[in-house]
Amino acid sequence: MKFLIACVAILVLFGACGVSSYNGMVTKDEAVGSSWSEIQNQYKRRFELIPQLVATVKGAANFEKSTMIEVTEARTAVSKLSTDDGALKDPAQREAYMKAQKVLGSSLGRLLVTVERYPDLKASQNFLGLQDQLEGTDNRIATARRDYIESIRKYNTTVRKFPARLVAGMFGFEPREQLEFENAATEKTVPTVDFGN
Repeated sequence: MKFLIACVAILVLFGACGVSSYNGMVTKDEAVGSSWSEIQNQYKRRFELIPQLVATVKGAANFEKSTMIEVTEARTAVSKLSTDDGALKDPAQREAYMKAQKVLGSSLGRLLVTVERYPDLKASQNFLGLQDQLEGTDNRIATARRDYIESIRKYNTTVRKFPARLVAGMFGFEPREQLEFENAATEKTVPTVDFGN
């Protein structure tokens, strides 16, 4: 009788651990999805600010058309990519999305550096307001990416630990790939902006 009670107690304990592990994995999986949505939200905000910035800059006389075309083409390329849940789960789609966002960010950076040659445009309240909003959005994007990376780390740690690994295997929770940044060394290089001219 005592043996039977001990067996039932052990089964209940393992069942409780399994349920707790499963619920923890679901919570962390949802956090990963939420973090990815925040990245997309901030990229969408930047995407929506670009036409206002382009319209403001186009008003400047003799502004370089090649820079404007580059920004417009990069924005168009981003708009053609899927941002549904499939982009989160498919590494190739996620990589293409992040690469297009990087190209768009780079072209925006070149636009802002080029603007330095136009004192009237730099002093425009509309331009200054849009530039501040874009800088704030870039900061939010960096924060959202950091939060996503951390949520992936927490999720992967949970899925790989024992005994949660057994539960993960039974219910199909697989470790997720971390965000990879192409040319990480160049992203760490601070661009030089000369305000002396």
